[in-house]
Amino acid sequence: MFFDDLAEQLSIREQQGLKRYRSILDSPQSRYVDIDGNEYLSFGSNDYLGLSNHPVLVQSACQGARHYGVGAGASHLLYGHSAAHHELEKALAQFTGFSRTLLFSNGYMANIGVVTALVGRHDVVFADKLNHASLNDAAILSRARLIRYPHLDLTALEQHLKKTNARRKLVITDAVFSMDGDAAPIPNLAALCERYNAMLLLDDAHGFGVLGKEGRGILFTENSMPTHGCNVLHSPHIVYMATLGKAAGVSGAFVAASSEIIETLIQTAKSYIYTTAGPPLLSHVLLHSLTLIEHENWRREHLFRLVNRLKHELRKTSWRLLPSNTPIQPVFIGSTREVLRIGQELKAQKILVPAIRPPTVPINTARLRISLSALHQEADIIRLADTLRSLA
Repeated sequence: MFFDDLAEQLSIREQQGLKRYRSILDSPQSRYVDIDGNEYLSFGSNDYLGLSNHPVLVQSACQGARHYGVGAGASHLLYGHSAAHHELEKALAQFTGFSRTLLFSNGYMANIGVVTALVGRHDVVFADKLNHASLNDAAILSRARLIRYPHLDLTALEQHLKKTNARRKLVITDAVFSMDGDAAPIPNLAALCERYNAMLLLDDAHGFGVLGKEGRGILFTENSMPTHGCNVLHSPHIVYMATLGKAAGVSGAFVAASSEIIETLIQTAKSYIYTTAGPPLLSHVLLHSLTLIEHENWRREHLFRLVNRLKHELRKTSWRLLPSNTPIQPVFIGSTREVLRIGQELKAQKILVPAIRPPTVPINTARLRISLSALHQEADIIRLADTLRSLA
């Protein structure tokens, strides 16, 4: 019975066009990738700055492996916390302007660690309806009451905050929404949290390294300047999470916050305490990655020129680009079967663009998720746009 149920569910997924398949990558991430033995122009990675195969980082990985080996061998609290981990945490704190940071193995574990450590059974979590799955799962695991508000609807959020008398209140949101490319209104969110004595967890997985001055993230963008008397960057109500496997080009995640929050996570965040620390060699590499992010502004400048060129080119198609000022440029299709067809047609033309469908996005909102990198050239954008026009 158990296996019959599983087989039936898998069959239904396949019939609905929702079954996922893994492709085998046999090359570094770059403009062109080798997938299943074929070369494709790729718009499918989150390597926004093109750092994942940067020669400086490859060389630093070799150096780190020689010095630290390839594994941490223990959890951070049981002698697995290396000098490389410690130096990276200090560098990330300085880079983001927070008192302290804490490394996690990945963003999923970071979000689960933060939410479950800060709230519990008698508390309330407020979540944007389009949040990443890790934030949703974190809220459920915390056993706090979960209230989901309509996407970016701060009026609805404020109404919920007004009615809540919980001891602890936590608002959780993506900073940049990974399937839409739009950004949360950080100053207004921070002001609400100040007003109603709530904490604010920002998941800046897709903004760190790309947005803000020197790639320092969404808190350093013009739209995040202090408003309504709320100094966003220095607000004690903000807990900032960012991943290190996207724009930073390596792996892992970190949480930045006040010293009290970070110490609380060290003492009580189970996804930090009860897991082996990430390989120290990766922290060694990330120290060099941070330097490249900070000093090579040309990568972001080129990247956003490409974003603007793509927007210009796709105005000439019948499909609608969702509003986004980030390297995530979703083309709204709607139908699951249609987006799969277009994705296959693009692949036949040796172009990779992920076809995103439910449950990753709501029903009838399937889209192509075009992801741009600083490694792309204008000719790549024109080729993609010409191909999409022919398919439309």
